[in-house]
Amino acid sequence: MYRSPIKHCRNCGTAVTYRIPDDGDTRERAVCPACGTIHYENPLNVVGTVPHWGDRVLLCKRNIEPRWGKWTLPAGFMELNETTSQGAARETDEEAGAQFEMEDLFSVMNVERVGQVHLYYRARLLSDQFHPGHETIEARLFTEAEIPWDDLAFRTVKETLARYFSDRRQGAYSIHVIDIA
Repeated sequence: MYRSPIKHCRNCGTAVTYRIPDDGDTRERAVCPACGTIHYENPLNVVGTVPHWGDRVLLCKRNIEPRWGKWTLPAGFMELNETTSQGAARETDEEAGAQFEMEDLFSVMNVERVGQVHLYYRARLLSDQFHPGHETIEARLFTEAEIPWDDLAFRTVKETLARYFSDRRQGAYSIHVIDIA
């Protein structure tokens, strides 16, 4: 898994042990031997958009690691106290500085090996002018033929874009649920 395991209890600071709790659970968890707190580790949500303008989509060239200099859809980790669509909108604003209208959920990708779930919404751009934030080198519109497929930052972006353009050709969008091995 991507994240390092829990080492100390968040309640009392004692070093935890990994074992199956005595409460009927069936999974190994971080359990505090001093206070008995069971610490659950859950996937992180990555939220973003597929911003579109006519037959083109907006991609952002990353100015941060991982995958600096590679192209991606505007996305990032969901924050506390926001919905998935609010997080996707925030990330699109922060990374692309785009004006847009949120549309429907488009793809849900389970990325088990890194403990993440990626959710992308379609977003209709209201302007082709962008004001990228510090995490983005460049924000630019691409037709399907222009997409730098070999320079995309993440497989989840590639899978989402492939399905977006396929749905666009068919004239109907659906929700895509994908397991990334």
